[in-house]
Amino acid sequence: MVDEPNQAVLFEVSAGVATITLNRPDAMNAINPDLSAGLMAALREVRARDDIRVAILTGNGRAFCAGADLRGRAGGPGASSGVADLFPTHDAVGFQQFDPKKPIIAAINGFCLGGGFEIALACDLLIASDAAQFGLPEITLGFFPLAGAPVKLPRSIPRVMANDMLFTGERIDAATARSYGIVSRVVPHDQLMATARGMAEKIAGYAPLAVRAMHELVRRQGNMPLPEAERLAATMRWAIGQTDDAKEGPRAFAEKRAPVFKGE
Repeated sequence: MVDEPNQAVLFEVSAGVATITLNRPDAMNAINPDLSAGLMAALREVRARDDIRVAILTGNGRAFCAGADLRGRAGGPGASSGVADLFPTHDAVGFQQFDPKKPIIAAINGFCLGGGFEIALACDLLIASDAAQFGLPEITLGFFPLAGAPVKLPRSIPRVMANDMLFTGERIDAATARSYGIVSRVVPHDQLMATARGMAEKIAGYAPLAVRAMHELVRRQGNMPLPEAERLAATMRWAIGQTDDAKEGPRAFAEKRAPVFKGE
């Protein structure tokens, strides 16, 4: 069980799937130190445990996450300890840089704003309730998103659509988010977690080394020149081809039975 500071983040595991729930519903799951620490503890747990093959990240209540808890930041939204922050000597990373080594599904149940939107963008698969709303309101408050959105969003969707969200601070609904390519699926609100669970269990049932290798390839290749990315893909594909699971899949297909993958 993950250490949950003040229960700000809930964590449970079943059938190879971890469910991480941001749990400050009265504050729209706004990010404070407890929630941030709990989220990172959960992600580290996902990476460390071999019995976890995929994770779902969602929020409790009306919001996935409404962004930073500005009321809890006594120094103001631009608070900093100085230039030294740009050159840290510690090895801690935030959610936007952390690699859990396994797929994370963001099940976006409601308001997904500011830093909460950036948490979602750090996930591998994004699906949304039809009640979800997305936005980056930081520019309306006198600053701009810190945790990756100005960099990741223009690389993920057409630049003009990303810029519209970044410069206006306006919200979009789930259908618009899907049309932009931010989320892959929009489902009725009461079907969100069942849909996420179905996706997660399907992925958890696949050969875990193949899933992890593809996860690493997808994350690493984005900024590579095409020939280098293809070379990396070929090398990783060859390595996975040497595993027992890569032999078990075709064998099970020929024998007309379900494969039994062991992560070997």
